Amino acid sequence: MSNYSIREIESLSGIKAHTLRIWEQRYNILVPKRTDTNFRFYDDVDLKLILNISLLNSNGFKISKIAEMKMEEMANEVFLITDKNQKFPEQVHALTICMIDFDEERFEKIISKNISQFGFIKTMINLVFPFLNKIGILWIAGSINPSQEHFISNLIRQKLLVAIDGQVTNFIDSPKKILLYLPEGEMHEIGLLFAFYLTKSSNFKTLYLGVNLPFLDLSSAVDVFKPDYIFSCFTSSLPSMNLQDYINKISSSFEQTKILITGHQVFGQDLELPQNVISFSKIEYFIDYLNSINK
Repeated sequence: MSNYSIREIESLSGIKAHTLRIWEQRYNILVPKRTDTNFRFYDDVDLKLILNISLLNSNGFKISKIAEMKMEEMANEVFLITDKNQKFPEQVHALTICMIDFDEERFEKIISKNISQFGFIKTMINLVFPFLNKIGILWIAGSINPSQEHFISNLIRQKLLVAIDGQVTNFIDSPKKILLYLPEGEMHEIGLLFAFYLTKSSNFKTLYLGVNLPFLDLSSAVDVFKPDYIFSCFTSSLPSMNLQDYINKISSSFEQTKILITGHQVFGQDLELPQNVISFSKIEYFIDYLNSINK
């Protein structure tokens, strides 16, 4: 079972720490645990309760009414809201509860319903990635259980693979070629898989090389495939060199190729991008760029 600080609970639920303390005192709605040094913390049961309270409160339930509810009654009301209400913040809360409970069936229902209503791309951008950003904060802080993160990541990965497999590429006479990969030491594949879906659905001839690719293997693939574009994400620090040196290396090694990059590391430092390198701070900008190429 994972432990969370009040600041992490605030980040996940949207309820200010000050408000949580007032609710604790006034309504005795939850009782945080205490460490030996008297620091308060919350467990998975508390997080689930607070997420339910937050969702009910944002949908018109007064906190005094919520405080009188039994856990089962509260859970039923939350289920009804998330089943009918397709607002993305509520759905992010619902996915977080699915992660805590290892509830694959509920996860499938939420994702499938959103895809049916909004489409796959909007569901990924407006629901899945904001959800992953939230749990990513907890992962970095060491508050999330690795089994929970693996559970939810694998479910999202399965959704992406099915969506990719369902794309039928209609190649034009001379399709643009794009190579997708993650550098050596980089294992966060979900963003790369989504880029694979986007490029394949945009009728690019796509070579997907996956995660943790050594530079020598990248160079060999480029020699054979001869891509017009190379795409990569940089989420973690590179083990062998700093990011600026790596970007300079791929730029000079493949001078005739456009290098497309994104990721937290790209925008977490002051990089000087060579002429053939383009960065994207948002996935929407990458989608616009793909559309501009096709036009």
